[in-house]
Amino acid sequence: MYTEHMLREAGSKVFRHNWTTSSLVSRTANVVWNAFQTVNRWIPEGELPAPKWASGKLLKSYERSAPPLGFPRTTDSLCPRCVPEVRGAIVSGKADLSSFMSGHCGEIKAQIIEDGGRIIMRKHCEKHGGFEDVLSTNPDFTRRIENLFFGRDFRCAEDDQVHRHGQSTIQYGRGAVLTVDLTNRCNMMCNPCFMDANQVGYVHEPGFEDIKQILDRAVSFKPRRQIIILFSGGEPTLSPHFLDAVRYAKQIGFYRILAATNGIRFAQSMDFVRRAKEAGLHGAYLQFDGTTEEKNRHRGIGNLLEVKLQAIENMANAGLKVTLVNTIVNNVNNDNIGSTVDFAVRNIDKIQTIAFQPVSFTGRDEDIDEETRQRHRYTLSQMADDLKRQLHADWKPMRDWFPLSSYSAFTSIMDMLQGADAPWGWSACNCHPNCGIFTLLVVNRTTKEWAPLFKFFDYERFIRDVAVITDTARGKILTTAQLALAILRNFNPELAPKGFPISQIVNLFRPTSKRPDSDRNDRMKTRSESDDWRVLCVEGMWFQDLWTYDFRRTEMCVIPYGTQEGEISFCAYNTGVGWRQVIETMRRTATIAEWHRTRGRHEIFAKGKTVPLETTAHSLDLPIVS
Repeated sequence: MYTEHMLREAGSKVFRHNWTTSSLVSRTANVVWNAFQTVNRWIPEGELPAPKWASGKLLKSYERSAPPLGFPRTTDSLCPRCVPEVRGAIVSGKADLSSFMSGHCGEIKAQIIEDGGRIIMRKHCEKHGGFEDVLSTNPDFTRRIENLFFGRDFRCAEDDQVHRHGQSTIQYGRGAVLTVDLTNRCNMMCNPCFMDANQVGYVHEPGFEDIKQILDRAVSFKPRRQIIILFSGGEPTLSPHFLDAVRYAKQIGFYRILAATNGIRFAQSMDFVRRAKEAGLHGAYLQFDGTTEEKNRHRGIGNLLEVKLQAIENMANAGLKVTLVNTIVNNVNNDNIGSTVDFAVRNIDKIQTIAFQPVSFTGRDEDIDEETRQRHRYTLSQMADDLKRQLHADWKPMRDWFPLSSYSAFTSIMDMLQGADAPWGWSACNCHPNCGIFTLLVVNRTTKEWAPLFKFFDYERFIRDVAVITDTARGKILTTAQLALAILRNFNPELAPKGFPISQIVNLFRPTSKRPDSDRNDRMKTRSESDDWRVLCVEGMWFQDLWTYDFRRTEMCVIPYGTQEGEISFCAYNTGVGWRQVIETMRRTATIAEWHRTRGRHEIFAKGKTVPLETTAHSLDLPIVS
């Protein structure tokens, strides 16, 4: 007992010493920062470089443009009834593709207003009447997210062969993730799906040469970006070209290659997982709707949770990164999203990110009735509130959530440090503030204690500091020094979890310019495997549908689809205008009957069918769900 008491006392003294040291470092950094900026204001701003990959000089914060924001405002939207009619006419051959390319088919004006404690999109079609849907249930939250928008990136240049899709054309930015569909075939039949997989009557499966052309085209214009490749579908692992596509993407220089998957093949075969890793796969966006079989049952598979757990186990054992992708449907699984975060915290060495996606009514859900749509509609503001309530934590919507685009402030610093000769621009998630939000949680992998990072790191002030560093443009040495000061001065050790070292904050916000492939946890790790702290990124990405469509979001999309007809905004392709159906019809490989006759049928798991697994043994820790 005496020895135990001495150890506790010694530990407490070490903690108090470390806390005092960290506090002193933070206060000193703040004093030095303020002194530096006093001098900085007297010296004329420097010039930012014009990198080879860009269409001009790097942009200072005040040179960046912004879409109309705030409420009320007017925007361009779509009629939920006109668009399917026009699209159907084109697909059936009754209308020409020029209707999409140069016409304004289905386009109507929309008002975005604050009404009754909600943000509403309200619009009227002369033919089909009025439409209304909710964009936010917390106007103050959405107003804050919009006010933190950092500004748009470069306009696209030299891109006539890539961006040529009428009003849906992407006009701004370098993008973050390029999605490439390898097949429209799937081994599931879910309702919340961006396509009518297995039910459209044809197969669309690009050949390997088509895939190579799509990837080659992705680096053909400016800004030339070091983008992430996400192979998707359907289920991409059903494509015979999946592993070759991964190899080719890695060969031509894309630094991170991912698969958007339901996880069935990764759960069924460890050999397949290893081969994917060897080919260059970095990780997977794994469809994951909840931590119980009940919350996954709407997908139509009897043992889907078992499949997910085995897929995570196998991928983690192979060293693949796992992002859980959770589609949230109101009154279906929104009561389980806190449990999903708890699950990721408990398994932080196997899961790095959660991407929550409030449902978009598209694909088979495009004909949804008004009552059902309103009952199942879910917003980003609801997500932030539900997570706080379900986890009973000091996780505040108005403090801890930021627009995904705010990370582009940090991207500007890395673009500066790379210099003018860099072949690629840093990946920048510079999307519209209504598209997505994020927060970071620090997790102790031993004790499972966690806390919001932005509780003890003033990220809002840090963004402003980064803007100052970018705008004054003092060269690499002074830029690096100011960045270090900005990191240290915004860290508050008094609010940090016990034992959280200041060095981890420095590592987290100081990625090396030589390794754009490093993710947050890679940067936090030091040479010692005894480091206990990890970062869990929690994102909310809300894709548009015909009721919520806003062309101001479409034109600055950062997650485009790479197709045989160029790069198209994610929402214009999947959930709004519907370019997917047009392009897949134009480029279809075979009818379903022809495919089955010449190549056979693949197995589909639906109507409660179970997926056979070699084993269901895993080391994952499941939360207790009441």
